[in-house]
Amino acid sequence: MSPSRNASTAADLDLAKATARGDHGAFETLMRRYNGRLFRIARAILKDDSEAEDALQDAYIRAYRHIGDYRADAQLGTWLTRITINQALMRLRKQKRDRVVVPFDSDQTAGRDDEVADRISESPSSATLRGEIRQILERRIDELPVAFRTVFVMREVEDMTVQETADCLALPPATVRTRLFRARTMLREALERDLDSVTVDIFGFAGERCDRIVDRVLSRVATGTSSGPQPN
Repeated sequence: MSPSRNASTAADLDLAKATARGDHGAFETLMRRYNGRLFRIARAILKDDSEAEDALQDAYIRAYRHIGDYRADAQLGTWLTRITINQALMRLRKQKRDRVVVPFDSDQTAGRDDEVADRISESPSSATLRGEIRQILERRIDELPVAFRTVFVMREVEDMTVQETADCLALPPATVRTRLFRARTMLREALERDLDSVTVDIFGFAGERCDRIVDRVLSRVATGTSSGPQPN
């Protein structure tokens, strides 16, 4: 384990002990440290922002009530992730949103949103395009089977290691690798279909743009206005 990981684990343990003593400030720090990861994992399972928030809140309440039982036999982040996954799956089963839920404890199949753009210099059109691309990607991730999209989010979005993901889901590391491979394959195929469907209309010209150019040219012709070099 790296020195930075050791320091992070020690800090988490201190926060857990303080929380167990009733220190709400420590618990707030703990929640803010893991909010992003846990929300995304719950969201991957439930496919709904509001439901994910509710599941995460339930997970935190459960964690708070039982944090005195935490013995550091696993990393605190792993412990919290397991609780969140359980709460999300309970909510998913209760609402019966998916007719068939692929269980995490069986291997039935073989085999960030990184904000890298410079927000200051990014044009409104670029921001809009990036937002649309993100929505397409999120929609396609939502269409993955729950077991695959959860592994995908944990590995690709949250950048969790194979072992950490396996520990959280109680799966062999080989199964995590297989599901990630399948998730990537399904996602790539879906995005390729999206791309094929829109390339025929790329740089679209018909409709309003066509009418606008024709009208302007005809107007200039009618008024005798022209631009550019004149013929000799």
